[in-house]
Amino acid sequence: MLVGAVVVAAGSGARFGGPKQLCELGGRRIVDHAVDAARATCDAVVVVVPPDADWTVPGIDTVAGGATRSASVRAGLAALGPEIEIVVVHDAARPLADEALFDRVIAGVRGGADGAVPGVPIADTVKQVNAEGMVVGTVPRDELVAVQTPQAFRADVLRAAHAAQPEGTDDAAVVEGSGGRVVVVAGAADNFKITEPADLDRAVEVLARRSVAP
Repeated sequence: MLVGAVVVAAGSGARFGGPKQLCELGGRRIVDHAVDAARATCDAVVVVVPPDADWTVPGIDTVAGGATRSASVRAGLAALGPEIEIVVVHDAARPLADEALFDRVIAGVRGGADGAVPGVPIADTVKQVNAEGMVVGTVPRDELVAVQTPQAFRADVLRAAHAAQPEGTDDAAVVEGSGGRVVVVAGAADNFKITEPADLDRAVEVLARRSVAP
């Protein structure tokens, strides 16, 4: 089964204070790090960039994104050929995802699921609150995971789920909404999202640690 990747790098980085995908991390741009594992594990890679972008990723096809994340994913899907049977969607804001993580979600789909997403346990107690800020319940942590990207899907299922142009915070939500079966595989603590400048400092520390690992 041929695998294609859509790396979403079309965000404006409002909370970060600018286009974080272009910030330097270990001597390279964040987006370049995010593409590395996709390039190593997938047969084709498309990077979705802002409509007014004046930058590219060497050796990788780029396509202009849309007004929302889901619209940008659809633009990436349209750029992948019909021969692609599994699609991996990854956020450029997660530059520390490694090849093993990509392999795990791809294996989840090869194993028969419509989609596979990486998840990590939630350590904090989670409360459900109403509109007035009052606690109405405590959600059992053993039923919860924090979900990351990359997320892998059967290409036909993902395309069908996006056909009605729905919006979702991630593609698993879009597929779940159309009745797809999504499984969770082991995520990685280091695979955090770069959201604020402090996250970039943390990513530098992870890269330094990896560089000295045996």
